[in-house]
Amino acid sequence: MGNRLSKIYTRTGDQGTTGLGSGERVAKDCPRIEAIGAVDELNCAVGRVLTHDLRSEVAECLAEVQHRLFDLGGELSIPGYEAIKAEDVVVLEAALNNFNEQLPPLKEFILPGGSRGAADCHIARAICRRAERRVISLAREETVNEPAQIYLNRLSDLLFVLCRVIARDEGGIEVLWRNPGRT
Repeated sequence: MGNRLSKIYTRTGDQGTTGLGSGERVAKDCPRIEAIGAVDELNCAVGRVLTHDLRSEVAECLAEVQHRLFDLGGELSIPGYEAIKAEDVVVLEAALNNFNEQLPPLKEFILPGGSRGAADCHIARAICRRAERRVISLAREETVNEPAQIYLNRLSDLLFVLCRVIARDEGGIEVLWRNPGRT
């Protein structure tokens, strides 16, 4: 394969537009670019979680997520293209079920934190929710592949469970929310 990015700056975006994979130029703050940017930010946050000393099954799961997020960014950059499939959601659900079975049931909300890795994973989870909101906003204006929307919803659930797993693996604790309505 040749060099994909032999020239890093092109000056084509200096006037506030950027190119989609289809060749169309759009405003850098249009809903499609907002969605692409949020998915990119999410991929970066997942990469940050991967810098921690994670057990192999967690690291492998998150590495696969990064590849699917890159696919999703590509899908969003080419209107009408579909890279995320229903099977990708099934894979996430299986991982979610597997990791969740390893945890005790939650009886209260937990606050973000617990350990360094878990805190980074909570940041990724929050960014995932933002990416999901941006994709939903885009879907109000243009057609968006439904499995892509579902994938982000399921991924935020998986990241929440992985926060709990990582906190335990790192010897951290889950800080429970103190419900003022309870004595």
